[in-house]
Amino acid sequence: MDLSSISPALLIASIMVSATPILLAAIGEMVVEKSGVLNLGVEGMMITGAVVGFAVAVNTTSPVMGFVGAALAAALLSMAFGVLTQFLLSNQVATGLGLTLVGLGLSSLIGKPYEGMKAPAFDKIHIPGLSDLPFFGKVLFSHDPMVYVSLALVLAVWAFLKFTRAGLILRAVGESHDSAHALGYKVIRVRLMAIFFGGACAGLGGAYLSLVRVPQWTEGLTAGAGWIALAIVVFASWRAGRVMIGAYLFGGITVLQLNLQAAGSNVPVALLSASPYLITILVLVIISVRGEHGAPASLGRAFHASS
Repeated sequence: MDLSSISPALLIASIMVSATPILLAAIGEMVVEKSGVLNLGVEGMMITGAVVGFAVAVNTTSPVMGFVGAALAAALLSMAFGVLTQFLLSNQVATGLGLTLVGLGLSSLIGKPYEGMKAPAFDKIHIPGLSDLPFFGKVLFSHDPMVYVSLALVLAVWAFLKFTRAGLILRAVGESHDSAHALGYKVIRVRLMAIFFGGACAGLGGAYLSLVRVPQWTEGLTAGAGWIALAIVVFASWRAGRVMIGAYLFGGITVLQLNLQAAGSNVPVALLSASPYLITILVLVIISVRGEHGAPASLGRAFHASS
């Protein structure tokens, strides 16, 4: 195995790209769960965003429009979940799983004509002086705009939840929707806005896969990324900073196993390919055994104003 072929700068830069779609989906889902709603349909929303974003970008030749279309499509799909769970009081777990199945089927239908096509190029940002720096220029200052958007989104969500009145209300709704309702807050409205935001973020994550990371459309493109995003929210104990760390750890494992395969590792390829998912399961088991959760108290519980 020849490890000298692995460039540290290129490796770290690749980790940032690999982590971005999961980070976008996970930070959106964290906001949803902070409001007390458990949406297991992240995978379905991501793949819907991937196919709609790709279709819009190909037809408009604009990756930016592709991301906008992806965010709107996934957000609208998430609102179907919102209506079913918040107004019709359907089971959140079953509805979320159904949302994933709908997203997978819908993406297969929409994406059929686009198989084999290439996405329009999404240019990287070049910062004069900074992008040319040795090592740090490649690692930090030569990425596409969505990498920086994802980092800014983490900072914005952290600040929103910690320092704003609206963030405090959202957290209050997630901790005790009955108490929040008694204080006069619109529980269902708050949760619907959180669901819409989470759907938009998942759509952006899916579009990043089809427009930047691959960049093309193939059926089943997300390959479980939505489920990993859900796991990362638990791993992070519903904290924005830890969500970013979890996404980058998973991205690092994914990129590292690809580099080890290229370097001729003696470890079986199947085991290397499965390693990100196996490590995610292991981390969740450890968290479960240690009992470190910190989940919102009303997570997954239906709310009715008359209750």
